[in-house]
Amino acid sequence: MTRPAVSRKSSWPRTLRRGLMENIATAIIAVGFLMLFQPFALSLYTYSFITMLAGTAMFIIVSKFPE
Repeated sequence: MTRPAVSRKSSWPRTLRRGLMENIATAIIAVGFLMLFQPFALSLYTYSFITMLAGTAMFIIVSKFPE
């Protein structure tokens, strides 16, 4: 005898779901990439690696969130 599937409602807020947060993390990585390859401001170049690293860490953490 099999049990019927129980649909459990997630207790996570909609803003913390994986899809949206992965898109934000990808955008942060892209901004860091643009900061790295721009020729105008040294301060943007200085913080580009930290920005990309933060976006990558965020993507790794967010990929564990529920859908």
